[in-house]
Amino acid sequence: MSKPLFTLLFALLACPTAMAQVGDAYHDFCIGAGGGVNISQISFMPKVNQKYHVAPMFGLAMRYTSERYYGMLCAFQAEINFSKVGWVEDIYSQANEKLDDKYQRDLTYISVPILANLGFGRKDRGFKGYLVAGPQVSFLLADKEQRSETWTVKYGGIPDRMNGVTAQYGMKVSNSFEYGITAGLGCEYSSKIGHIMLECRYYMGLSNLFGNAKTDPFAQSGQRTIVAKMTYMTDIFRKRKH
Repeated sequence: MSKPLFTLLFALLACPTAMAQVGDAYHDFCIGAGGGVNISQISFMPKVNQKYHVAPMFGLAMRYTSERYYGMLCAFQAEINFSKVGWVEDIYSQANEKLDDKYQRDLTYISVPILANLGFGRKDRGFKGYLVAGPQVSFLLADKEQRSETWTVKYGGIPDRMNGVTAQYGMKVSNSFEYGITAGLGCEYSSKIGHIMLECRYYMGLSNLFGNAKTDPFAQSGQRTIVAKMTYMTDIFRKRKH
């Protein structure tokens, strides 16, 4: 886990508390919906050769803006998203030859990120940029395995793979509850009809899909996902205190 991501997370989560003592107070609440695309891999140890798994995500969002201080808008944001992630293998033989074998794993989650949102720019009308960061928990809804009819094996029926790692095939996910942290950047356009947001996030899973005891085949199997999404929100109420 990188230190800069932890630093950003701490700074954003601390912002609303620290700034609640000074600045202009807001009580703005908005809700909306959004969707986008997940670009994911699973960080296996030992390594499994992969390409990016690309799949959709969509969900509902809410945001409460509480403070403006020196041009910074501090808000809390929560979402409920239906999200598909997984991995697509890039398969080579032990002789380092590209094989026609295909393998893909699709994991469907309901995910709940709880985010601090720190914005810079115009609040009421126009553009602003923002940072988001916070924890995310997810619950596995479905697990689908896809493999090609072509399946190259060695003696004993063992799949022929460059690094000999084959335990993931047919292995059931042992941890249906997942958690991690997410952080990202976005831009928002606000008008009298609502807010349109374009955003890119990075999610790092801190849990593992499969068991990681000494007797298990993988010491690590955590999710790594880039999310690109668009969200529309409309105001429910807006109130400002000077």
